[in-house]
Amino acid sequence: MRALAALSRFVGNTFALWVLLFAVLAFFQPSWFLPATAWIVPLLGLIMFGMGLTLKAADFAEVARRPLWVALGVGAQFLIMPALAWLLCQLLGLPAEIAVGVILVGCCPGGTASNVIAWFSRGDVALSVAITAVTTLLAPLVTPALIWLLASAWLPVNFGALFMSIVQIVLLPIALGLIARRLLGNRVHQVVDILPLVSVVSIVIIVAAVVAASQAKIAESGLLIMAVVILHNSLGLGIGYLVGRLFGLPLAQRKTLSIEVGMQNSGLGAALASAHFSPLAAVPSALFSVWHNLSGALLATVYRRMNDKGHDAS
Repeated sequence: MRALAALSRFVGNTFALWVLLFAVLAFFQPSWFLPATAWIVPLLGLIMFGMGLTLKAADFAEVARRPLWVALGVGAQFLIMPALAWLLCQLLGLPAEIAVGVILVGCCPGGTASNVIAWFSRGDVALSVAITAVTTLLAPLVTPALIWLLASAWLPVNFGALFMSIVQIVLLPIALGLIARRLLGNRVHQVVDILPLVSVVSIVIIVAAVVAASQAKIAESGLLIMAVVILHNSLGLGIGYLVGRLFGLPLAQRKTLSIEVGMQNSGLGAALASAHFSPLAAVPSALFSVWHNLSGALLATVYRRMNDKGHDAS
């Protein structure tokens, strides 16, 4: 079990490299990964089940302890990234399926990888977990509403179908994870130790399946989509930090807000796009998954060196 836990830590720490490697592999050998498209939704459910297993009462107590900071993070998450997505689609005149895909990933809740990046950045991990948990629990209502509001100009959006999908692949698995944590008691730690391995394998398969399903379209429009993804993520990270500064948050909390805003649950975006729109609409989420882990790791190296005066730490 220790060897498996050590492998899990290693894979978790090198997450971005595995996602990038298999995304490239799926592009050049799509036939290897096409069967995995049927597993996109179940695998995301597995990741959400793992999130439920890791949630503790203390995570929800954090909301009560610092409600204004959590509310600021949740509000920034659901305002900045959707607005940026819509603005980029308008300014760049993106094709309908790509535009919907960009808006989809912008309207998703925070990604669980943000908690790890917050830790690497010497941010406020408890606040990061609280914001991720709250945005994820609000997602069944907020995400479909935002997608309907912002994406309907490009393609028809079925609010009810999106709501039910998010309940099934996000809320139910999290609820089952919380129940399993209660039933397992102290034994839950043995399971939690291998969760990074399960999550990384699941995300890698999701990204590879999406890339394989849209290989031809990526070859045609991949550079455009990647440019939009990089702009979207970078602006989210930067504006998130500035919002924290504007509201007078200390440095650790500014870092956390930046990371929470800029990093999305791109797996959910890919699953929703694949189920309700088209394989091409899932590509922005897949590329976002590759990029935001790379940019998050790079940003963490910068944030780690920042002290309370914003200078390099010695």
